[in-house]
Amino acid sequence: MTSIAKPPVRHPSSRTNGLGLTLRDYEGTMSTLCAGCGHDSVTAAVVQAAWELELEPHRVGKMSGIGCSSKTTAYFMKQSHGFNSVHGRMPSVTSGAAAANRALTYIGVSGDGDSLSIGLGQMSHAIRRNVNMLYLLENNGVYGLTKGQFSASADVGSKSKKGEANEQSPIDPVLLALTIGATFVARSFSGDKKQLVPIIKAGIAHKGFAIIDIISPCVSFNDHEGSTKSYSFTREHEVEAVHADFVPLQREITVPETNEEVRTVTMHDGSMVRLRATAEDYDPTNRESAYSHVRTCQARGEIATGLLFVDEHGRDMHDYLKTPATPLVDLPYESLCPGSSALNSLMERYR
Repeated sequence: MTSIAKPPVRHPSSRTNGLGLTLRDYEGTMSTLCAGCGHDSVTAAVVQAAWELELEPHRVGKMSGIGCSSKTTAYFMKQSHGFNSVHGRMPSVTSGAAAANRALTYIGVSGDGDSLSIGLGQMSHAIRRNVNMLYLLENNGVYGLTKGQFSASADVGSKSKKGEANEQSPIDPVLLALTIGATFVARSFSGDKKQLVPIIKAGIAHKGFAIIDIISPCVSFNDHEGSTKSYSFTREHEVEAVHADFVPLQREITVPETNEEVRTVTMHDGSMVRLRATAEDYDPTNRESAYSHVRTCQARGEIATGLLFVDEHGRDMHDYLKTPATPLVDLPYESLCPGSSALNSLMERYR
């Protein structure tokens, strides 16, 4: 499927940032995702965050794997570098790119299928190495491109579009990241732009691996009663005679403005999702309390959102590998290839 370029229209009264760029300058091609898809809301949040941070698009590397989520990188910062890797390999490809050119800002976009199934080992080792990147995990609990099978993040008891209940325990990317040492862990909701934009900005500014698990409901295959990641609706009178990919346009679901500790979001089908923000006295620098907070919310049937944990004193991949401050792509040939004598000397250390 080819992308459709947006017309280069720039209104003379459009606001600009310090670089003289408008929000439109941070957009990409036209989205080919289903109307109302939460992933497009994530794209809008990334565009807003990048514009506010005044990122230079040509100094950004956009990385992705395979899946609906991995199409997202085409929809923002069209002047950036981009690499669409094979299924589940985005973290390792980004690790290599970051090793070669540490001067770029890396934004990786993946999904629950791409990250928690075939790419689980890849993501885990990127966390261990503390690769300097923002990792956006667009989480909808299903494999959208292959018509809605359960993903590894589907909750026990969650029902598929066919009515089957999931019996396998889910992999929670937030708990996994906290367990293996991630230095920035957050969770948000695609319909809560007010919360998501600042978290994305913080993740980009963080030195090291910053993962944001974003609940981003699927309007095509997870919009029914019984789904714990519902975004759309189910109409009782709709009976599918033959398979069709037509998805009716629906209004976007957003989080209500309220100061209450727990906010309730009503889905199109009448089901509700409760989101609990962190308390004012919550300490995001304590890994153990962050883990406990997430588990406590799960026991109450709630989704813990916000910045859950951050370690600003952690070492990133370049610190561990002792790479030079100059990006490898800018080093002269003589430094990168010192000759056979230097290689022989190095080999002697391992004999």
